[in-house]
Amino acid sequence: MRPPTARSLIFDLLSTLRRGSMPVAALVQAGALFGIAEGSLRVALTRLLADGRVERDERGCYRLGTAAAPVQAMVGGWRGIDRCTRPWTGRWIGVHVVAGPARRAATRASERALRLLGFEPLAATLRVRPANLRGGVEVVRTTLHGLGLPDSALVFELGGLDDVSDAHARRLWDGDALVRRYRDARADLERSAERLPALSEDEAMVESFGLGGRVVQMLVLDPLLPAPLLDEGERTALLEAMRRYDRLGREAWAGFLGRFGVPHRAAPADTRWAAADRWATA
Repeated sequence: MRPPTARSLIFDLLSTLRRGSMPVAALVQAGALFGIAEGSLRVALTRLLADGRVERDERGCYRLGTAAAPVQAMVGGWRGIDRCTRPWTGRWIGVHVVAGPARRAATRASERALRLLGFEPLAATLRVRPANLRGGVEVVRTTLHGLGLPDSALVFELGGLDDVSDAHARRLWDGDALVRRYRDARADLERSAERLPALSEDEAMVESFGLGGRVVQMLVLDPLLPAPLLDEGERTALLEAMRRYDRLGREAWAGFLGRFGVPHRAAPADTRWAAADRWATA
């Protein structure tokens, strides 16, 4: 399992805050657990501050910035993804991807938005996903634009595909592969949950951060496909296992955060910025 980057570590730790902010000493000490040098962490922190993704308060402590809010809302909702879907009627949500020159940053933001909501290309300028998200196309449109899709991009509900195109759309995702990943991740969580009580504080912090983060990435980036494209029960089983594991992660990190006087709602496995940040910086 690859260690976090300085950037993703900062995002993850600041995402645990219930209120207030985190001193740089806590960030530096947490970075040391993962082999991140203090200089590297401070450089990443300075760049994130310049981008508006983190903010510094009057005491020199840090919290997530307003520029990070749209993706934070998306990533922070991993626990409730089972309440984000509705029965599928076979219709699709489409996005017309505007062709032509575009600024690199705008292109990255569009790709990130589409990836986070599970869209795949059906044609050169058309991305689709099943229309099974609660709130329908209106909520999807608002969410996409909030995540960086240009307002000029058309977002619409799509039905009446011919049989060949509909079959093609259904094959855009490998449902069997997703189910295998759900099962493998759930087994990893269960094995780690048995180990954590016997580990030292540092070992438990590192393991819960790494494994919990990887699974939350999966959940955040999951396309939330409906039946019959995959077995939704396997995704639900993974989500329930991650909720249980998150409680263990909170316990593993509580002592460390408490020593720095940091109010927190959960361990770093609670929200996982690395997933969204990967698309933002690609």
